[in-house]
Amino acid sequence: MSSRLMRILKHRSYDEADVRRVLGDAALKRLEARVHDSEKLHSGEIRLCIEAGLPISYLWKRLSVRDRALAMFGKLRVWDTEHNNGVLIYLLYAEHAIEIVADRGLKARVADAEWQRIIGAMREPLRAGKFEEGLGLAIDAIEALLEKHFPAGADATNPNELTNTPWVG
Repeated sequence: MSSRLMRILKHRSYDEADVRRVLGDAALKRLEARVHDSEKLHSGEIRLCIEAGLPISYLWKRLSVRDRALAMFGKLRVWDTEHNNGVLIYLLYAEHAIEIVADRGLKARVADAEWQRIIGAMREPLRAGKFEEGLGLAIDAIEALLEKHFPAGADATNPNELTNTPWVG
């Protein structure tokens, strides 16, 4: 059987229910609260996207996990923040793959090696099935970057531009 067909079968064998089994409602609510609390410290926006498997069109065209993360960055409007400092944390359950996509305002201030360090720190918890822990580590690390480069304003006006609810699909 071809590697393309094997990948398609693997991705089609997972669905949203599988994601919700490993990240139940309580864990998703805790992650949502963590993002909410984080965003009080900076003017950035953090968005979590957890997807069971890639769409068939991505698999057929052999598109990468990064391609999908970039598409979800746009679909979830993470790019649409006042200071161009939105960040998407993308987790693909079928491959336990992680991508972080930062908008140009933050990306210009953070070296690629730093993003790779954050992704590296998430790998071990994800391999161990500790998805909430891995995503929490990413939120904390991105919070530190946003707090450094885009601290919350002294005037206490820091509108929430994007929902904090993790997108699960």
